[in-house]
Amino acid sequence: MFYVFDDVIREVDYAEAAKGRLYAGWVTAEEIPQLAAEAGFQESTALACQTAGAQFRSAVEIYGDHTFTELRVADPENPEADDCMALYLRKNGMILVDVVDIDRSTIQKFERAVHRFNPGTMTLERLVYAFFDELMARDVKYIEDLGEEVSALEEDVISEKPGKDFNQDLLRLKKRLQQMHNLYEQYLDILEALDADENDIFEGETLLYLMNLEKRITRLREDVDSIADEVVHVQDACRSMLDMKMNRNMNYLTVIGTIFFPLTIIVGWYGMNFISMPEFTWKYGYVYVILLSIVIVVIAYLIAKKKKWF
Repeated sequence: MFYVFDDVIREVDYAEAAKGRLYAGWVTAEEIPQLAAEAGFQESTALACQTAGAQFRSAVEIYGDHTFTELRVADPENPEADDCMALYLRKNGMILVDVVDIDRSTIQKFERAVHRFNPGTMTLERLVYAFFDELMARDVKYIEDLGEEVSALEEDVISEKPGKDFNQDLLRLKKRLQQMHNLYEQYLDILEALDADENDIFEGETLLYLMNLEKRITRLREDVDSIADEVVHVQDACRSMLDMKMNRNMNYLTVIGTIFFPLTIIVGWYGMNFISMPEFTWKYGYVYVILLSIVIVVIAYLIAKKKKWF
């Protein structure tokens, strides 16, 4: 699928698109070997399109008449189904290679980017800007949702009512935030290489659209890093809360032990069983010991209460 930008957008084949006018193309990984041979792309880049990248950050390869890079794009709505794609950029066009796209979201983003600007004013820089902007279209809302989720966990910690899946939720958030950080680092690496324009594929000395895109991605990365710091703070707060609860429990146990310790002395005292102990033969000895124990416990309790041991 190839589009040529004239006064209107026309769908053509590659042979027609390559005649010099600005074009945008979408192809599958299975189609790229034949197209690479026809377009004069490096064979190594065509082979790279056959498998999905295992990492977010990948190198940008600069050739005489074109630039190649691979992308792995996180899907905010489905963290387990990241999309993988590759980009070929040359002076008069952009070709998107769809490597992995389970939900066909890549082609939808490509279509929206193609129709983003007036075809008569479309340039390669604007086309790249529109495509990357579509890749990040839902990121702001997703990052806000992550921030709200972290705030909810923080409220649970403050109220001392963390859920049973609290640690799993924190681990999931940390993993996703790190993934988003790597994603934006990948975007910045690509845009910095494009902004350098070593093979002179862009028109004009100043690439304003790419510069604005870099600034926006930098802000998103900073937002993600800020939320990641909040996750660390929540972890520390949870650890402190657990330590405080343990200290409180230990304090309660200590106070209870202190209150009832005198009874242990009484038990030991009367457990000696000396014959001459008058309480053994006294009619009210049993009641006396009961009352003595109650009085001692009450006095110990009042002392502990006065000293604010609990």
